[in-house]
Amino acid sequence: MKVKHLWFLFISLFLVVLVACSNGEEDASTNEDSTGDTNTSLTTDENAEDTNDEVVTLVYARGADSTNATDKIVEEFNKLHPNIQVEFREMPADTGQQHDAYVTMFNAGSSEIDVMDLDVIWPAEFAQAGYVLELDRFIQQEGMDLNAYNQGALSASQYNGKQWALPKFIDTGLLFYRTDIISEDQVPTTWDELLTLAKDNQGAAGNEFGYLMQAKQYEGLVCNAVEFIASYGGSFLDENGEVVVNSPETIKGLQKLVEFATADFVPGNVTTFAEPESHTAFIEGQSAFIRNWPYQWNLANDENESSIVGNVGVAPLPAGDAGSAAALGGWQTAINKHSEHKQEAFEFLKFMTGPEGQKLSAIHGGLAPTLPELFEDEEILEANPFFAEEGFVEGLNAAVSRPVAPNYPEVSEIIQINVSKAIAGEMTVEEAVESMEKELTAVMQ
Repeated sequence: MKVKHLWFLFISLFLVVLVACSNGEEDASTNEDSTGDTNTSLTTDENAEDTNDEVVTLVYARGADSTNATDKIVEEFNKLHPNIQVEFREMPADTGQQHDAYVTMFNAGSSEIDVMDLDVIWPAEFAQAGYVLELDRFIQQEGMDLNAYNQGALSASQYNGKQWALPKFIDTGLLFYRTDIISEDQVPTTWDELLTLAKDNQGAAGNEFGYLMQAKQYEGLVCNAVEFIASYGGSFLDENGEVVVNSPETIKGLQKLVEFATADFVPGNVTTFAEPESHTAFIEGQSAFIRNWPYQWNLANDENESSIVGNVGVAPLPAGDAGSAAALGGWQTAINKHSEHKQEAFEFLKFMTGPEGQKLSAIHGGLAPTLPELFEDEEILEANPFFAEEGFVEGLNAAVSRPVAPNYPEVSEIIQINVSKAIAGEMTVEEAVESMEKELTAVMQ
């Protein structure tokens, strides 16, 4: 019996040890797997499931939108992507203030904004500073055809051979006029003709002004200056980045700008006018003419906003001695390099800069697409018949770029300050040009 008891005890102990060892191996396996390949796969699957169930919230930033295009884009994207919800954050309307706000935020490595619009002059600077995410990998994965885009707008979002943003819409300066005041055969073709018509029609149909422009010391003033100066054959920098601002052509163009900005037919406080101030005055029926971007058409024909619906015409900006010139503008969309949701951010960027998003921008915001195929879209042309007008097409053809420089903010600031001083009468046009030559030469070395 004793032998049987001992044998039974031995078998029992063996089984206990066997079970214990088995449990131990399972625990060890589990622990190992928590950092090993096998369990990594499981963890990934679990996370993938969690991700599928999780709603990712993106923050999209851009300047104030006076149309409802941004709301429409966000609404449509959110509807199509229930697991990615976009919240819109309004940034300053002033492009300079908007630029500085981004720089402050991104210098601190902030991830609070995922996707943002960039002025056409910013991508190279933001890429060099490491603020934005390189998009080539996403573009390749999606098989996107970049040849479908306006190549001029596309090149503005490239730097060092890489793609840092995608073009959302293209802008160019245009002349809008009241068709109930200015007949078709009166539309000015030169700055001098516009000068006369603006003066003669101040007060017509109850308006207060003859002409509206953006003369505030900010980026918009640079665009106005480029247009006046280029139309007389002048320039700030040549194609090699050499300073060429001190020329009779530049002086003549800047003199014409100052003549307009100090005329009695523009608002007395025109040096405080950016886009919102000027477009608001125009849709309130306060002026016969305005220089603005293409969105002006849509806004002027918005029955909820405008008092001049149906009475708006568009034409290329008037010509100087060298012809008509319009500043090339537009906005790109990029992803914050520090975004915590890069893949989802690209989904939204792809939607906004693709046919669906650009169509919404064109229909609800009057923004000119960077996908040329959309200029043949019937719904877009119905909403923006001026896209098919000769004046708009000629205006796009007259587009010229602003000075191309990697340190563009410095270049822009020099132009803004000196042109503002010339308008204010603090220096003559010749002195302003000499000052720009000296300062631009210093920063371009």
